[in-house]
Amino acid sequence: ITTKTEDPSCVFWFWHISVYIQIFLISPFHVIPGEHLRICPQEYTCCTSEMEDKLSQQSKLEFENLVEETSHFVRTTFVSRHKKFDEFFRELLENAERSLNDMFVRTYGMLYMQNSEVFQDLFAELKRYYTGGNVNLEEMLNDFWARLLERMFQLINPQYHFSEDYLECVSKYTDQLKPFGDVPRKLKVQVTRAFIAARTFVQGLTVGREVANRVSKVSPTPGCIRALMKMLYCPYCRGLPTVKPCNNYCLNVMKGCLANQADLDTEWNLFIGKKSFSAGFSTGKICT
Repeated sequence: ITTKTEDPSCVFWFWHISVYIQIFLISPFHVIPGEHLRICPQEYTCCTSEMEDKLSQQSKLEFENLVEETSHFVRTTFVSRHKKFDEFFRELLENAERSLNDMFVRTYGMLYMQNSEVFQDLFAELKRYYTGGNVNLEEMLNDFWARLLERMFQLINPQYHFSEDYLECVSKYTDQLKPFGDVPRKLKVQVTRAFIAARTFVQGLTVGREVANRVSKVSPTPGCIRALMKMLYCPYCRGLPTVKPCNNYCLNVMKGCLANQADLDTEWNLFIGKKSFSAGFSTGKICT
């Protein structure tokens, strides 16, 4: 039986129909010695060598599909939460910039509008930091206050012309002069805390998604494929297609096939614990 569809579930069911037909055509009147079998017990069997090979490949495909399916929740959780948080934080930034701009336009009018690029550059740098840019928050905020002081110094003293060196000298004494009071220090603490936490969180969600994607792409070893074949389809070859493996047997096979992924268990649990949500992969989901 063949099918042109690429739907794995459809192929899966067509395969089972094919296997049942072949087994029932052979059994019980065409039971043959099993010396030719390489994986299943070499007793009397319903399977030819070709059938055993095909069932072995089916074991591999079924395992890969099940791993992909059970890890789907993990991947979609990271994607959806990254999207929601990113949209939320970007909206906060845009609202803050818009509100500040509207307030300063109403308060200072043209005076602010002629110097608004100082604030626009500030928000541009904050956005660049949040998205992973190479920005030193403390230095960037210090530069902002220094630039603002230079602009205000010129606006307050329009009758004078100041050289670049003079203005640079004024900005160097910002900490001593404290023209803005304690506002720069308080703002630096609040902005640094908020943006470091936000960037770390959103990057963590990205890393978690990438790890989940890579771990879900399992390529079973030959030993794993043999174990899967024995557990899933050797009963077919003995004329017992309805026999299911016990849960402990299934778990042991899955632990062997997912040994490399199991090494990540401790670190993964610590990671998702720090991200304050639960998203996991369990071999038990495959064995139910």
